[in-house]
Amino acid sequence: MSISILVLCEIGAAQQALLSQRYRPTFALTPAQRAEAIQTRGAEFEAVLTIGMLGLRAEEMDALPKLRLIACMGAGYERVEVDAARARGIPVSHGRGANDECVADHAMGMVIATMRNFRELDRACRAGVWRTSIPLPPNVSGKRLGILGMGAVGERIAHRAQAFRMQIGYHNRRPRPEFGYEYFDTLAALARWCDVLVCAAPGGASTHHLVNEQVLSELGPQGFLVNVGRGSLVDTQALAAALQTGQIAGAGIDVYESEPEPPAELIGLDRLILSPHVGGWSPEAIDAQFDIFLRNLEGVFSGQGPVTPV
Repeated sequence: MSISILVLCEIGAAQQALLSQRYRPTFALTPAQRAEAIQTRGAEFEAVLTIGMLGLRAEEMDALPKLRLIACMGAGYERVEVDAARARGIPVSHGRGANDECVADHAMGMVIATMRNFRELDRACRAGVWRTSIPLPPNVSGKRLGILGMGAVGERIAHRAQAFRMQIGYHNRRPRPEFGYEYFDTLAALARWCDVLVCAAPGGASTHHLVNEQVLSELGPQGFLVNVGRGSLVDTQALAAALQTGQIAGAGIDVYESEPEPPAELIGLDRLILSPHVGGWSPEAIDAQFDIFLRNLEGVFSGQGPVTPV
């Protein structure tokens, strides 16, 4: 099956080798390479491999007349113009379920590291500061955990939090009574209730800046924020101000609006732990995402259809 594939996102060396053995990939990982490949060779490509934050635009689809599949490696697809793809009869697939466990692991680690202030404890210890000279970090066990987005990742975060005897509440587009957790019909109400708010919702226009100055104010000076969803969920300027003034106690941020550039507004701030959008990245998760992509590719080109359609 010699399919010509335009690859817009980075994949591992093993995945690159496998793709090259089976198909005809073109790797266009920078904006300039992407534009050139589509402009000069657009008529060749039958599939596009991308990720949510890179997406694929309608005008690019128009330059790809043979396009039969738009596949996203991860679960997100917020910058793929899905309606445009559907109007052109092009299926869109994503890596639903491939990295849920990895993201939930990372989220729980950030909850602990943020609330216990691992960054400052490490720095203090290296400077020779003993425990009696620093504020006591709070317990994690028994606290109230609020989750924005009770999808697959949110449910797995809640499951891990139960081991810490945390009370669990959530805000979602609709209640999920099957889980038995407390539902809040507004994010502000959830923030007011919880000790730590974990964002695990998808990106897109409907969730843009859901965590704003009001929500951070409701979270309060004893409250913590963790974001493993999408950078666009959180108003970066509002978060920077909240950390600078002590409006909230601390934050753990794996995703941010400026990706892949670092969040300049946050870099110099204390009570903050940053990681470069690696919540869903592990050898196991990448292998699983790539396997789902291959199954979607084979499904579409065999006439069976995608296995994880959007």
